[in-house]
Amino acid sequence: LDNKQRGGKVLVTGGAGFFGFRLGRALARQGTSVILLDLLKPAWDIPDGAVFLQGDVRDYDTLYKICAGVDCIFHTASYGMSGPEQVSRMLESVNVGGTNNMINVCCERGISRLVYTSTVNVAFAGRPIEDGDEDSAPCVPLHMHIDHYSRTKAIADSMVLAANGRSLKGGGLLRTCVLRSSGIYGPEERRHLHRVNVERRLFSFSFGDPNARMNWVHVDNLVMAHLLAAEGLTPEKGCVANGQAYFINDGESVNVFEWMTPLFERLGYGRPLIRLPVSLVYSAGGTSTLHLEIPLLLTRNEVSSFSSFSFFLCLFLFFAFLYSRSLVVSFSAGLLSYS
Repeated sequence: LDNKQRGGKVLVTGGAGFFGFRLGRALARQGTSVILLDLLKPAWDIPDGAVFLQGDVRDYDTLYKICAGVDCIFHTASYGMSGPEQVSRMLESVNVGGTNNMINVCCERGISRLVYTSTVNVAFAGRPIEDGDEDSAPCVPLHMHIDHYSRTKAIADSMVLAANGRSLKGGGLLRTCVLRSSGIYGPEERRHLHRVNVERRLFSFSFGDPNARMNWVHVDNLVMAHLLAAEGLTPEKGCVANGQAYFINDGESVNVFEWMTPLFERLGYGRPLIRLPVSLVYSAGGTSTLHLEIPLLLTRNEVSSFSSFSFFLCLFLFFAFLYSRSLVVSFSAGLLSYS
């Protein structure tokens, strides 16, 4: 953020999570007063300039109280992205109901900026997407989503975009931006790679098109994208991100099994040699556990993503507008269809 935007007070929902915490830490280091909100306590020390509050995005009264003086909300909290969580009844209440609360509290508290962390899954229905972008790969119809998580995220995605321009109590308008993230990786990430338990040989197979490629985003790149989006919602930057949705990734498409080869090798194993039919893996992904008491490794959406040739060409015109010469991190071409 530039000097004019440093300071102030922000709320980061999902602030104890892998991404939300790092976003909050980056904001605090820039001189912003940060509230980290989550049901669970962070695994890391709270940085100077930040406070942690234990709370639920489904509790509107709590949200209203803690948002006094807040001028921007980063809504990163979600539920049910992978594993057994995908069959929980909490998906709707957290992902849709919680997002609705965020929009309403912005309007009631006069909070003018809302940045929502969405997912590329909102544009993916199991079919390959090549050279897609924000115009050619819109949200798919709700009935076409492979899993309920993607469906609820798509509903929330649309809600946030539709809320752009709503009147705020006390005057002014709500400005919103949606960032559709690829699969996140980085130091201490435990959502994706933690389930690939190589040492127990639970992921000793590959499947799908061996040439299929997808995209990921490093946590630091995703943090940078959120900082730029929040800045892009300010009058000083012409509100260039106002009402916009952007796909976010590292700008590189990779084959997931090739991408993970260094991990296998460092643990003393080779790449998976067994190739299974996609239909078999897809069917297994639809159950809470695999046979022989092997825990669920991949959801159906992940199976479809890994086995498809799916990557996008991102639009980051507003990023270039903001940091045409000073932006160190490159957000050029590419984006996958992975949660």
